[in-house]
Amino acid sequence: MDNQRIILWAIFGSLAFVTWTTWQAEHQPPPGTELPRNAAVSDGEVILATDIDLPVVAASADDPTAQLPSVALQTDQTGSQNEKPPAVVWVTTDFLNVEISTLGGTLINASLPQYPIHKDNPDLTVQLLSNTPGQEYLIASGLVDNKRNGPTHLTLLNSTASVYTLADGRDELLVPLTWTDGAGLTVEKIYHFKRSRYDIDVEYRITNNSDQAWRGLNYLQIQKDYVPIERSMFNVDTYSFSGPVVYDGEKYEKIDPDDMADEPIDLTVKGGWIAAIEHHFLTAAVPAADDVFSYEGKFVGKKITLRGTGPALTIAPGETRTISSTIFIGPKLQSQLNEVAPGLALTVDYGLLAIVAQPLFKLLEFVHNIIGNWGWSIILVTFLIKAVFYKLTEASGRSMAKMRNLQPRLKALQERYKDDRQALSTAMMDLYKREKVNPAAGCLPMLIQIPFFIAFYWVLLESVEMRQAPFMLWITDLSSRDPYFILPLLMGAAMFVQQKLNPAPPDPMQAKIMSILPIMFTGFFAFFPSGLVLYWLTNSVLSVLQQWNINRKMNAGN
Repeated sequence: MDNQRIILWAIFGSLAFVTWTTWQAEHQPPPGTELPRNAAVSDGEVILATDIDLPVVAASADDPTAQLPSVALQTDQTGSQNEKPPAVVWVTTDFLNVEISTLGGTLINASLPQYPIHKDNPDLTVQLLSNTPGQEYLIASGLVDNKRNGPTHLTLLNSTASVYTLADGRDELLVPLTWTDGAGLTVEKIYHFKRSRYDIDVEYRITNNSDQAWRGLNYLQIQKDYVPIERSMFNVDTYSFSGPVVYDGEKYEKIDPDDMADEPIDLTVKGGWIAAIEHHFLTAAVPAADDVFSYEGKFVGKKITLRGTGPALTIAPGETRTISSTIFIGPKLQSQLNEVAPGLALTVDYGLLAIVAQPLFKLLEFVHNIIGNWGWSIILVTFLIKAVFYKLTEASGRSMAKMRNLQPRLKALQERYKDDRQALSTAMMDLYKREKVNPAAGCLPMLIQIPFFIAFYWVLLESVEMRQAPFMLWITDLSSRDPYFILPLLMGAAMFVQQKLNPAPPDPMQAKIMSILPIMFTGFFAFFPSGLVLYWLTNSVLSVLQQWNINRKMNAGN
């Protein structure tokens, strides 16, 4: 087997894979159901849909006559409810700035004060939710009964205050909104904000003081205008999937809009959730873990809509019932995602090699918790990976050193059999057998490193923990490219030295191709996250030191 040919194909295979994943911008606009369409405040005006399908209230086991068709809520029907325009309630915590419309208690704006868009402008922070026309991104929830009544997201709610701020020394902030139907049904919709958290509990306290049972259901909805991200080799946000995702309690699925057009989302599961994700951030609507929800989703025009509808509720006269769900608005911090809902950490999309990437991230996080710098953590983890495979790479390094020592004899054979390739191949194999050299042994370390390289690429690209994380000197963001291309040049130089320590391919054409690989790698890595380049540079330097030491020992023993 030709050792250099295998190495060459392994390197080109890894480059092709990484290049393909880098240029595949997953602009997958997802479903928007013909469900309640979000309403919001825009320029002081109330925006309402003219024909909105609200959830069907299913029949209960004890009252089969409760089955009703879909309910259409017309704008003229809400006039008696919304005699005054809705107001906005401002909520501020250490981790979230949120605006809530009193029209249904819809979350219409949300920004993340801990996450500036650019490090040099800390006052301009990432905004996830927005009620800007053409860029709407809203999270709504509500209740609806079999009489087209209930505090839906189109119903005006009451708030006793317009500004809520999490006070120093307090760990929770409650934001209550209230509604009554005038016939004995009272609903409190209470948002629970928590210190240093991005998950928000949504609680409904339903009190039925009427003389008839109330039957209805609750729903959660994410609606977003799809705005394609401009592709750019210099914008790492475009390399990741952006769109809706669904979790059915067992399987996590990113939604392909083309498939959605033919087959809209329609499933009923326990323990599921819906979410909209982008590079480092997401919003998610998570029902109570024990509730069976029906999930629907379509993509209509440019509007993405996902909705989860809960089971039918029956509240007897004089009874008070409390139901709750969770909304997540924030970065993909895996520690918090794991606490909010099963499977939510899967939104950190490490791709097909997640089985390798997840342990790598946990190891990186463990090291970072000790030394406090992601750059040095990358270097130390690279040392640890190298140590794990040291014996394997040492064996292959010895084989490479033997091959290097055989180069003069191989060239002599090439001269002797230059007109007979079959005889040359036979003579070379005989030489390998006599000297106990395995020409394929040098391939193994490269083949092992390829999955680690790709997995590390996705860890550095997808992990928000490393977003804008500084290393030292000019490297102020390990998740973006080196602004001065110093690390890629150092890496290319290290690869060149490493190549010189290894035997040259016997075939002149292969030798020429191998000689330009450091230049090719430098060009590719120039636009990769600097954290990834730091990993590959460290790995190359360690490989150079190891091979130099092996060559020195082999030469000393001869």
